[in-house]
Amino acid sequence: MTEDEAKAALAARVSRETLGRLEVYAALLVKWQKTINLVAPSTLPQLWSRHILDSAQLMEQVPPGATRWLDLGSGGGFPGLVCAAIAAETHPGLRVTLVESDQRKAAFLREAARQMGVTADVIARRIEDLPPTPSDIVSARALAPLVTLCAYAHPHLVPGGLCLFQKGARHAEELATARQGWHIDCTVIPSVTDAEAVLLRIEQLSHA
Repeated sequence: MTEDEAKAALAARVSRETLGRLEVYAALLVKWQKTINLVAPSTLPQLWSRHILDSAQLMEQVPPGATRWLDLGSGGGFPGLVCAAIAAETHPGLRVTLVESDQRKAAFLREAARQMGVTADVIARRIEDLPPTPSDIVSARALAPLVTLCAYAHPHLVPGGLCLFQKGARHAEELATARQGWHIDCTVIPSVTDAEAVLLRIEQLSHA
């Protein structure tokens, strides 16, 4: 998928105003990337397809009535800040909290949210030190093995809450390992940007 195709796909999903917010975000990320490693340098030329559209696809999984979204290890803002930008229009009652232990990346997230005009809470601390934060959705992208993500997410999920974890080609192996210690009701959703990648929609997460 080319960058033009990715932007066109986004333009078909969001308003011109939201696309404008994402353009502000993309420009700011490219600027900060010169001093902070927000994304792998080799992927910067595919910013819209590899990162922004890849994050935006999670919005199709937001359940009705969701009001609290916790994004773990937000890094440069994927998927949490992208989803917050879209939710500002499509789900105005949904509050997104971004957890990022790197102080410089947390500063970027705050500045990006400010310049985009998006409300998002940024918590600069380690996930392991985060007190229970009741959430309808917990997300993570390229953060840790699935079994670890389950342990990270479980304390924060409200009854009926779900996890949205983006995974690569070894997702089936990770899922089998995680099921040794967790009860997992998982829907595997093909990624719209990568033939080998998937989105794992996990519900009813509990200790085995």
